[in-house]
Amino acid sequence: MRFGIFMAPFHTVGENPTLALERDLELIQWLDQLGYDEAWVGEHHSGGWETIASPELFLAFVAERTRNIRLGTGVVSLPYHHPLMVANRMVLLDHLARGRVMMGVGPGALVSDAYMLGIDPPTQRARMDESLGVIMQLLTSPDPVTCRSEWFTLVEGRLHLRPYTQPHFPIAVAAVASPSGMIVAGKHGAGVLSIAANSGDRIKTKLSEFWAIAEETAAKSGKKMNRADWRLVTHAHIAETRKEAVEQARVAAGAYQRGYFEQVMGQDAYIDGPADKIIDAKVERGEWVVGTPDDMVAAIKRLDAESGGFGALLIQATEWGTREQVRRSYELIARHVMPQFQGSLENIVASRDWAASKKDEMKALKDRAINKAKQEYKGS
Repeated sequence: MRFGIFMAPFHTVGENPTLALERDLELIQWLDQLGYDEAWVGEHHSGGWETIASPELFLAFVAERTRNIRLGTGVVSLPYHHPLMVANRMVLLDHLARGRVMMGVGPGALVSDAYMLGIDPPTQRARMDESLGVIMQLLTSPDPVTCRSEWFTLVEGRLHLRPYTQPHFPIAVAAVASPSGMIVAGKHGAGVLSIAANSGDRIKTKLSEFWAIAEETAAKSGKKMNRADWRLVTHAHIAETRKEAVEQARVAAGAYQRGYFEQVMGQDAYIDGPADKIIDAKVERGEWVVGTPDDMVAAIKRLDAESGGFGALLIQATEWGTREQVRRSYELIARHVMPQFQGSLENIVASRDWAASKKDEMKALKDRAINKAKQEYKGS
């Protein structure tokens, strides 16, 4: 299993935005050092919380500061852009990052973004599907691509740079509570980014049932889905004890839910009570993982069982604690959670158990060797 983050990002309104962006860069560098596999960065244009307007530009900067971590757009809102421009930007980034690039796509999460662009929100999912189809042709077809749509025109379009990654970089489609993302992913044989995998809206439908939608659609399109390309996104904050984790995150997590989802996004109040009590309800209902590494391990096992298997666990990047507490949370996951799902402990445990099972025999051999050395010394 791979591990990574899904960075919108989310920053409390009122803080220095330049420093917030620097913390985002620093966090991905930290994850690279800790051995995380992936970092996905989003695109937003309104709302005040999510301040990265161009994930490609941000990731080009990140690529220069990191060595191994793979970098994905999480996600490019396809209805906002001409598909040729999206394909060209991603191919350029693929070359600059020497093949560490992934492209995540979606219809656009914020209605306010679409409103400013004069886009009718009910058209966004269909436009995402249409755009992705053209992008796939541009990435794979040796022939020019022509498409005349109600919202863009492409005349004999071709990429003058082929992707650095052959045949092309990994592509994933965002899916939240509705089946539309799964349908588009299946149609194009793409991976899936299941955002808020254990949220209240999603829990109404089992993860395995969502995956079945993608597989059925893929079969109709002559494609095949791969569970290794399925990424589940969840909220998590980890500390040495459950009490510490909850108290570290209590205020910021409540402000995040109430300030962003309720006040900006217009969702109903999650609880009828103060914001600092939201975290208790979220943890109790299994929607957020706030606790110890063992709690995180248990949550991943539940997601694995419910889904039937997936390829990567992405943590929704939030700042629910101090800078040091946030970094410590990711470090604890890297030290104590990731190895449980990556096979890196199997030989270590087997070696320890083997040595322990033979400790008496080994001690006897050691004692014989020491006694022999003593006898030889006395006789010399």
